[in-house]
Amino acid sequence: MTLAASTHLAAHLGDLPLWDSEADDTLVCRAVIDETADVKTFVFEGPEPRRFAYKPGQFLTISVEIGGETVNRCYTISSTPTRPNTVAITVKRVPGGIVANWLHDNLKPGGTIKGIGPMGEFSCLNDAAPKYLFLSGGSGITPLMSMSRALADLGRPVDVVFVHACRTPKDIIFRAELDLIAARLPGFRVIHLPERQDGEAGWAGATGRISADFFKLFVPDFATRSVWCCGPAPFMKAAKTTLGDLGAPTALYHEESFDFGTLTGGAAEPVAEAAVEPGVATYKITFAKSGQVVEARADQFVIATARAAGVPLPASCSEGLCGTCKSKLVSGTVDMNHKGGIRKKEIDQGLFLPCCSKPTSDLVIER
Repeated sequence: MTLAASTHLAAHLGDLPLWDSEADDTLVCRAVIDETADVKTFVFEGPEPRRFAYKPGQFLTISVEIGGETVNRCYTISSTPTRPNTVAITVKRVPGGIVANWLHDNLKPGGTIKGIGPMGEFSCLNDAAPKYLFLSGGSGITPLMSMSRALADLGRPVDVVFVHACRTPKDIIFRAELDLIAARLPGFRVIHLPERQDGEAGWAGATGRISADFFKLFVPDFATRSVWCCGPAPFMKAAKTTLGDLGAPTALYHEESFDFGTLTGGAAEPVAEAAVEPGVATYKITFAKSGQVVEARADQFVIATARAAGVPLPASCSEGLCGTCKSKLVSGTVDMNHKGGIRKKEIDQGLFLPCCSKPTSDLVIER
């Protein structure tokens, strides 16, 4: 061990203060790990040694500068709070993924990003149960991996079936680590479920997609398990529908409410404009960069107006939690009811969340 490494280790063995994004939102990249051909894990520390406190399954909202603009995206924490000196996110490269692809191409050890959080309610700690069924598809594995790592670190016997669906065996994220946890943690069972066995001729496991027959064969007691599901929207819909049709209690089913993997920052699908009710005030919203001017109702969230006008305003949660849609309010006032996705100092700087804000005057937005 080098002197620098020894000194760094000693610094982390002390009684460290918590990382507080309100005080300093800088995260320093310390390692970049290739998980698969298109998935990387980015490991972060604070600028000074800090501890990270969060529930397994929560997420961070990160901010990066791309093309002269600040872009915000949410990524679930893939590391475990039982190892509190670093925090990690695991990111899949996707077509059109503005932030995901920027991270893959640009973020190296020593580089920095901004982050706020942790946030989110998707955590098995919020609903302790004797038996779990973890279901993940693609990069939706991250919150469930955080939960699994935490359970493994505690070392106590559990009753968990972890089913991970992907395209091929080479696309299994955290494959070796999950197999190791299953080998060492009593009661932890892993089922890798690639759609096809391309690239691994000796593959002896199951292939295909989750289905009624799959659950009956591989998880026959599914109806008694607390289900935690995360992945692309079609995957989560299939899981919920299939389990529901089989009679699994809906009260035991939980899924991540954000589909971060598909968020590219492009224009959202337009939504139909509601008819203006008599007596409801209307205001003009000007999008400064595009020059578009639209009429907005006082009882309608700004993001709904933007989407109706085809303005490219990305969003994930639509409830003021994730901070993805954060925008600069050049002038005007809004009634904002957020759930932690924006900090006071950002509000003081003129930022707001269109997803949970209704206009109370004419607005000019830097978009």
